[in-house]
Amino acid sequence: MPLTAAQKDLLIRFDTSYSNGLSNESASTRRRASGMTNGARLTPPVDCPAWACVLLPCINHLPSMKMFRLVRPDDAEVLREGHWICYDAASLVPGDIIRLNACDTVPADCTVLSLGMNLTDETMEEAYPIGEELAVDHKLIFGEKKPRTTTMSKELTCEPVQFFCGGTVLEGSGIAIVTAVGNHTLLASLMCDGKWPVQGDISKELKTENPTDAQFINEDFEIKKKLLRNEELV
Repeated sequence: MPLTAAQKDLLIRFDTSYSNGLSNESASTRRRASGMTNGARLTPPVDCPAWACVLLPCINHLPSMKMFRLVRPDDAEVLREGHWICYDAASLVPGDIIRLNACDTVPADCTVLSLGMNLTDETMEEAYPIGEELAVDHKLIFGEKKPRTTTMSKELTCEPVQFFCGGTVLEGSGIAIVTAVGNHTLLASLMCDGKWPVQGDISKELKTENPTDAQFINEDFEIKKKLLRNEELV
């Protein structure tokens, strides 16, 4: 299953490898450079010390906090130094290669590279059946009514569709590149702006349409400031 020009461009921009992922050293360097030494924590809509939640348990019963628990990612399957391992979602950094499967919560903002659970190359034509798709529901994130999908084409490629932290994988599986984590995700920005939980479909307002070429992806990342803070890494 070959990668499209847009997908190859993403790998170059994030200085990562589709077949090996990041090295542990590179991941640590990126974490330090972006100030995430303690991990990319996703701040809840009502952020308070643990002791306050104990004294005021009603905080955890607020509608926004109940919704947050439904979309907050716990873990992720990430490719580091050529090996798939399970990490906390907060351990991810931009440029990580992750694997998504049915029923997973999307652990970070990401863009699809290939379909199926296995890394593919130009010769693996039967790795994922033509017409099969990967579908993710973002209704709880920004109200998008229909699942966002990408499908294996006759050219044995898939569109570099963007999925967002907190989405739910409805069916299929795939491999994606992480573009934003923790408080730099779209979900975090909506909470910060007081727009979450959402009322209705705001996907058009956010301009989160599926990208189909490298130029769109690059412009979208610049607008949303989704790239690494360390310019040398992008």
